[in-house]
Amino acid sequence: MSKLLVVVDYQNDFVDGSLGFPGAEKLDEGIAAKVMNHDGPVIYTLDTHPDNYLDTREGRALPVDHCIKGTEGWEVFGKTKKALGQVGAKGLEKRSFGLSPQELAVLKDEFFTNECFAEIELVGLVTNICVISNAVIFQAAYPEAQIVVDGSLCASFDRELHEKTLDVLAGLQVRVINRATDFQ
Repeated sequence: MSKLLVVVDYQNDFVDGSLGFPGAEKLDEGIAAKVMNHDGPVIYTLDTHPDNYLDTREGRALPVDHCIKGTEGWEVFGKTKKALGQVGAKGLEKRSFGLSPQELAVLKDEFFTNECFAEIELVGLVTNICVISNAVIFQAAYPEAQIVVDGSLCASFDRELHEKTLDVLAGLQVRVINRATDFQ
């Protein structure tokens, strides 16, 4: 049994682009180092939207173009992008906050056939949206794996929501490590 590392949506638009926020860039070196030092498979998710994003349900609720497939904002940010490439990490495009059942099936069928994970650790953005969504999805898909969220390598545009989300994750039996952060 191995340990899976999941880098959630650490994309330009969430760091310094259309939905970027102060402090998100501070995670880059830590996430890149975690990727490079991880002993096991690494994947990353890409929030992925079409050109007509503003016409979608999410686009009507959050009317800010972001992570449009093929744009610079859709690309992974900074040193993390380089690290993911160096370790041969697999990328998964997702259309919503969390991986859909179909996207998760691709992960299981194409990347990790018969793989059983002892631990699945998540880092990335945004704690109270995509990180929590994916933590819950992985917990349901891999009920025997220990789900871990590194609080120092996740962030939100709202510090209070970040902290509350870590509390909720702990209440869901997700192991939250490294809670103290200085991202804002």
